[in-house]
Amino acid sequence: MKRISKLGIAMAILILASCSKDFLELENKTQLSDGSFWQTEKQVQYGLIAAYAALQTETGDKWDFFEQVYVGITYRADDINNNQAESYGAKLAAFTFTTDESTVRKLWQTSYAGIARANQVIQQVPGVNEKELSAEAKLQYIGEAKFLRAYNYFMLVNLFGNVPKSTTYAGYRDAKSPEGDLRPGQVSPSEIWALIEADLKDAENTIVDEQPADWKGRVTKWTAKALLAKAYLFQEKWVEAEAKFREVVEQGPYDLLPDYADNFNGKGENGIESLFEVQFTGNREGGVDERTPFNYEVAPGALDGWQLFYPSDWLMTEMMNDKTASGEFSERVYESVYFDDPNSVMKYADGDEKATMAKVRLDKEDDDAFTFPYYFKKYSEFTDRNGSYVGTNINVIRFADVLLMYAEALNENNKTAEAITQINRVRDRSNVAPLGVLSKDALRTQIRHHERPVELAMEWGIRWMDLVRWDRGNTVKEPLKNTLTAHGKEGAENFQSGKHELNPIPFQETTLNKNLKQNTGW
Repeated sequence: MKRISKLGIAMAILILASCSKDFLELENKTQLSDGSFWQTEKQVQYGLIAAYAALQTETGDKWDFFEQVYVGITYRADDINNNQAESYGAKLAAFTFTTDESTVRKLWQTSYAGIARANQVIQQVPGVNEKELSAEAKLQYIGEAKFLRAYNYFMLVNLFGNVPKSTTYAGYRDAKSPEGDLRPGQVSPSEIWALIEADLKDAENTIVDEQPADWKGRVTKWTAKALLAKAYLFQEKWVEAEAKFREVVEQGPYDLLPDYADNFNGKGENGIESLFEVQFTGNREGGVDERTPFNYEVAPGALDGWQLFYPSDWLMTEMMNDKTASGEFSERVYESVYFDDPNSVMKYADGDEKATMAKVRLDKEDDDAFTFPYYFKKYSEFTDRNGSYVGTNINVIRFADVLLMYAEALNENNKTAEAITQINRVRDRSNVAPLGVLSKDALRTQIRHHERPVELAMEWGIRWMDLVRWDRGNTVKEPLKNTLTAHGKEGAENFQSGKHELNPIPFQETTLNKNLKQNTGW
């Protein structure tokens, strides 16, 4: 019996030793995994919401968004000056930053977090039981995820140039994943642009025309068409861009809001002018804190704000030339910037009272109450408010931007008169005097250095990426350093052509992934 017992023990040891690791590692039923999570439509919705949530940065932290990612994509442009008494993005704005710049790292991490989460949806949804999720619904969810992946790659290819391409989710805890999946090398920008186009073509054909009322803010097929048109524009595919923009303009459900200001105070959120917004809220139920501190960041100290950045002198010159037929400043001037004018009023950052600069000086009995001569006003007034918690959404694509890009494509396709009609549609909304007859070259300059910066000043990364594409392109190329210098950009003397047009690959990423090659000059 002892001999049999010893033999049994020996056999048991051999059997256990030969068992696979998977057999021994039993699934923890109390924890979700890729195998247990993607089972129901509700879980798919959660996965998609996580991909949307990455628009607020990979952490979802409001400070990461407003004082890192927003700063990282706007401070270098010629429409903004940063308050040099503040540390936020100071080296970035002065073009003296290095590869460990935090705003650059956050831009990279945020984009790849969005891509990873979108890849999970794309990868997992096809396997969901059709009793839980119809084939049509699967295509809808995958289409939205492909849009989000394309959007994040659009940001990366324009900001960083040569970046890694990932179309599958390689879980960091998955021991079976090849090391190459976690440490990919870079591909050419043309390969990224091809992926963007393919994803957006799929998205426009699978996403619904209109989202249900309780899902407002999710993208539609029109959002996909608009971003696809923008991708064509950024590659100077003028014919394709014109055709796709025409679909959005002539067939889509969009129009300009009657009041320009409603794009920035919450009244027009997810409305008729909105194609895509980053969603925020002042609602604090359940411990939620998804507010926007923009009301403090743009407001002057004299109005209890933080005055972190303000309009450049060049932008204000353009603003002062934006006038009605009778010679007054336009509505978009008064609603974009705050300056010393009896008709220019702005709210206190934490209240509802409005005041002119003259009144503030009088009330404070201080002629030097203001640090700077002018300030941004966009996002400083609000309807979605809970105490000091303001929840105004941030525009990514709005219809006025679409019309101006459409006009640019029309002009490059020698349809200048039609382009002027689209621009005048935008100008008319703000009571700006209409443009008359202009040559193709004159209208190009007007679009680049008046219409777009005045209509879209300080909005989500628009100006910087415009400047980069006009530097990069072949259609009347405008070297970025020349533009920044001509427009008096602070720090332009530090700008190095061939280097500063692109962000560096973050130091932390090149340290972790030896397959990454640093961008030129860094």
